[in-house]
Amino acid sequence: MTAFAANSVFARLALGDGAMDPASYTLIRILAGALMLVLLVGLGARGRGRMRSTGSVASALALFGYAAGFSYAYVALETGIGALILFACVQATMIGWAVARGDRPLPLEWLGLIAAFAAFVWLVSPGLAAPDPLGAALMAGAGIAWGIYSLRGRGVGDPLAGTAGAFVLAAPLGVGLALVGLAGLAASPFGVLMAVASGALASGLGYALWYRVLGSLTATQAGIVQLTVPVIAALGGIAFLGEPLTLRFALASTVILGGVAVAIVARGKRGPAPSAVIRSDQ
Repeated sequence: MTAFAANSVFARLALGDGAMDPASYTLIRILAGALMLVLLVGLGARGRGRMRSTGSVASALALFGYAAGFSYAYVALETGIGALILFACVQATMIGWAVARGDRPLPLEWLGLIAAFAAFVWLVSPGLAAPDPLGAALMAGAGIAWGIYSLRGRGVGDPLAGTAGAFVLAAPLGVGLALVGLAGLAASPFGVLMAVASGALASGLGYALWYRVLGSLTATQAGIVQLTVPVIAALGGIAFLGEPLTLRFALASTVILGGVAVAIVARGKRGPAPSAVIRSDQ
């Protein structure tokens, strides 16, 4: 979760101050992640075979949709608010899929989830401290895409190769996005450094680790645990970007994390839920 939060901090450092445009940031982030993961999997025939056998076009599309929406949203959003919108939508996507597949939350779980969702709606509703509407919409779309990517990851037998395959297949989409926005491309050395750090470290290594642990989590657990990210990201924004901690964000975060805690405790009181995996062939 710390790696996920670091992605938000890196993006704001590069995009919030205009050190890089969103299209270039998305492309370099994906390329850096792909390179790191290919090196880890291995450049030989065996490594390429592993990536081909686990790579998925659908996962790559979800990864690209997340990365592009994330980059454009962070032009306008602060670190903590962006992360909160992102992972609230991740939670809704993953838990919604689990429910559709037959996982019926207990009343106490519903209470926690409804409280968390209500706080999220209040955070993004119009008002003095509400986030930018377009930025919030883009980040919500990124959250849905990341939720789909995470659900698909629960069905991957080789997490490292699966993540590498998704990044490699997403790279041409990043190139296409950069070509579409060619006239507005701009990148400072600092912005490139942030994109590389996000892609190679926080994304490449972080996502491979996430794919590895996903197999031991239910879709609901995987969704709710990610709502710890906004708090970590907000602390990073305060520490590294000098962003203010608003009362609205503090109250919304408290209720959301409280709802997550209630849902986790309730989940622990019952047995395993039905599988909610989007497999690589779906």
